[in-house]
Amino acid sequence: MNVKQKAIMAMVVMTALTACASQAKPQGFLTPQDAPDSLTILPPPPAENTTAFLNDQAVYLQGHTLKNPQREALARSDADYKNITDIFSAAFGQEISPEKTPALYTLLTRVLQDSHDYAMRGAKNHYMRVRPFVVYKDHTCTPEKDKEMKDTGSYPSGHASFGWAAALVLAEINPARQTEILKRGYDFGQSRVVCGAHWQSDVDNGRLMGAAVVASLHNNAEFIRALNGAKQEFQRQTQQTGSRLIQP
Repeated sequence: MNVKQKAIMAMVVMTALTACASQAKPQGFLTPQDAPDSLTILPPPPAENTTAFLNDQAVYLQGHTLKNPQREALARSDADYKNITDIFSAAFGQEISPEKTPALYTLLTRVLQDSHDYAMRGAKNHYMRVRPFVVYKDHTCTPEKDKEMKDTGSYPSGHASFGWAAALVLAEINPARQTEILKRGYDFGQSRVVCGAHWQSDVDNGRLMGAAVVASLHNNAEFIRALNGAKQEFQRQTQQTGSRLIQP
């Protein structure tokens, strides 16, 4: 192989490595070791002979008796927790996307890793709570995902944790729309109950962990830098448009 061929080969290898790196799973700001530990922080999921579990059952059965097609459609859409653009853009008042708001989009993908994965693992893996649709031999609002979900722990809800963590961060960036943002974050978590994928107590405690993650992130210098960058990006976008890009 001559010098020119070696140079071409090196460029091919570098291009491949760069492509792989760009497709790699985003890393959170926290590590699994310093993220809040759900197993230590949260109580065990409600036992079957408790009032709390009766409430879980009642909420599940109510949702399956009083059908709301519009709410179920939102719950099906919310099942894709990685679809940050569709989930939060309307409530935030601006399109959140890699193209329009790269700093904010990257910030949220990293918060997703911290709140959906790292903070959940302890309790999820320890308790391995059975999901409601499995208990009732039913299906969720996304039956195509049931097989991969049925053997995973239900408590606490990673969706609810991310939804609440993201809402808290977005409300800090755009306080003028904090009510709309927090309502959307709450509803995003509640979609898991509507879907039959989680018990109500899974979602309630997921939100608690989402708040714990955000508290921890505010002691992380890298997160603070990224948050400030997203705030500056938002201010520039607002100044350029003279108004919010999206009016729900």
